[in-house]
Amino acid sequence: MMLLAVGLLSLMDAGLKELAADYPPLQVAALRAAASWPIVAVWVFMRQRPGELLRVRWPLHLFRGALGVMMLAVFAWSLKSLPLTTAYTLFFVAPLLIVLLSRPFLGEKIGAHRWFAIIGGFIGVLVAMRPGAEGVASWAGVAVLLAALGYAISAITVRVLARTDGTRAMVFWLLTFIALGAGALAAPGWVALKPEHWLLVAGVGVVGAAGQFTITEAFARGEASLVAPLEYTALAWGLTFDALIWGVLPGAGTWVGAAIIVACGIYLLRAERKPAARPSCEPSVQP
Repeated sequence: MMLLAVGLLSLMDAGLKELAADYPPLQVAALRAAASWPIVAVWVFMRQRPGELLRVRWPLHLFRGALGVMMLAVFAWSLKSLPLTTAYTLFFVAPLLIVLLSRPFLGEKIGAHRWFAIIGGFIGVLVAMRPGAEGVASWAGVAVLLAALGYAISAITVRVLARTDGTRAMVFWLLTFIALGAGALAAPGWVALKPEHWLLVAGVGVVGAAGQFTITEAFARGEASLVAPLEYTALAWGLTFDALIWGVLPGAGTWVGAAIIVACGIYLLRAERKPAARPSCEPSVQP
């Protein structure tokens, strides 16, 4: 689920980068959520009674919605000046933050191998963000790190919500609150959508809806600190899109930092392989 989600959301990010060149960040966030909303709504109402969507933990859903608006807006803004590969390398701090947050909020154990991966991963982020590297000491780089923090907190919230609320409710209300919240904030400076961008927005909606479902399901079913490192596969997607669409490649700092971070992620996956194979004591969320 997580590998599929990363591929779909990377394709969506490529579409957001194209849109970010012509539209304000909050409008891009609103378009992303609004384009996916009809697809998600049909899927939800075919399988769930409308009344069941109202019996949810509203404070956490509203909190996730606010995080989603912030995360999408600042990430879209950063893509105006950063290549996808560089943005993803900086965003790789998110899985490390999830591992750290999983201890106080979820009670998940952080063993020695996890601490090793966390420390090594943060070193990789520092290498990628060294003075002179792409996006370093720039507001775009800071925006990516802020988006990463929002992503990590949202992922932890999904794990908590999964104990009482289903995947459909989580995806539906997240997109609803992002579309409404970002749309309201973007309304004063709304830019008319160009005719050639309608198909792009529709594509973002389709892959975004599929990606949102699969990533929510991944975190709802699996231990957060084990699922999160699979986010590193986004680097391959970002590199491919940067080279094929925009004709850019990352600098040496990004390559070295990304290599360190990915190596730490692979180490964590291998070290956790046996514990991850044990059956979970928590009930899974059914699609």
